[in-house]
Amino acid sequence: MEKFIGIQQLKGILKCFPRNIKFCFAYGSGAFKQMNNQSNNMVDLIFVVRNVNQWHAENLQLNPKHYAQPLRFLGPRAIANVQETWGAKVYYNTLIKIPGGYTIKYGIISEVSLIEDLLDWNDMYLAGRLHKPVKVLVEPDEHSQLPTALIQNLHSAVHAALLLLPEHFTEIDFYKTIAGLSYSGDFRMTFGENKEKVNNIVLFQLTYFRELYSPILQHFENYVDIPKSEKMAVICHQDTNPTTKIYHLNQLPRIPQVKLVRAWTQGPRSKDTEDCLCAIAYDPECGEILEECLKQIVWRSSIMQSLKGIITAGFLKSVKYSAAKIMKMIQTSPQINPQQKIESSESKVERIVASVKNQTQSKETDKRIE
Repeated sequence: MEKFIGIQQLKGILKCFPRNIKFCFAYGSGAFKQMNNQSNNMVDLIFVVRNVNQWHAENLQLNPKHYAQPLRFLGPRAIANVQETWGAKVYYNTLIKIPGGYTIKYGIISEVSLIEDLLDWNDMYLAGRLHKPVKVLVEPDEHSQLPTALIQNLHSAVHAALLLLPEHFTEIDFYKTIAGLSYSGDFRMTFGENKEKVNNIVLFQLTYFRELYSPILQHFENYVDIPKSEKMAVICHQDTNPTTKIYHLNQLPRIPQVKLVRAWTQGPRSKDTEDCLCAIAYDPECGEILEECLKQIVWRSSIMQSLKGIITAGFLKSVKYSAAKIMKMIQTSPQINPQQKIESSESKVERIVASVKNQTQSKETDKRIE
């Protein structure tokens, strides 16, 4: 992990921005190791603030060049309006050079909007980011709703993953399903992202996934058995009885439930949610129905947020950012030779996990959301 920016260095970046940040985390290949990534990866940050208009006003004073024209000249009210009205209610400034030689992309979201996404999965945009390990730079205030919403989001991810998985699966399958919740349906996965992205994230961050979900899984002991083992191919077992599926379906966030009811009734006709979810639980294609509903949420938010990015980043930066993504996708696309095809998936997983374990063994584990 020596190639990647540590917690203290990441916290140092925050000195360039207004102080009234309620929660902040770093994510992506600049913060965590992934296959074939380099030390010069852009660092992705999310700033959660209470008053969006005020924060942009202060940031415009400190960092006016971070904002693209014409929004820079239209002022904080126009910027906040674009942020809150379009896409997933996140405003990104990208390809920002800051002291220390770092290049960052940072997104701003209001505390209220983040809590809504975490609890309801309105967009599954940042809720999906937070299904995966992140490096927390500013802890949320324990008196706010945010800590509870963060934990609830992880519980929801487990409920959804178990509905999508069969009776028997591996631990790797479990975390890949969770990591893939916010990528399935994302139009950028069609062209612009490495097709092995989910696989690479889980294999190289498995230790962090375990730390993140260990306290959550204690609440699921009656529904799933994930044996503790160094071998990633160990078989896990879950209860797939309709009664258990009804429980999982009733624990899903509000928006997926609404979409499930609409899918089941073939339209927005008024139906009792509990009755519909009960019927879906008995359907052999329950997992496929849920998967399609989640894809619809992710598809809409990924399209709208990307279109908004053209405005907030400016045309030239958008082209440069997209080109960099495509080049990264091409460079990280696996080159398969006959010998690699022979290698079993189990031995490959164990080899990668062993490598990651050796790298992280001597290092203090960064603090995570628990």
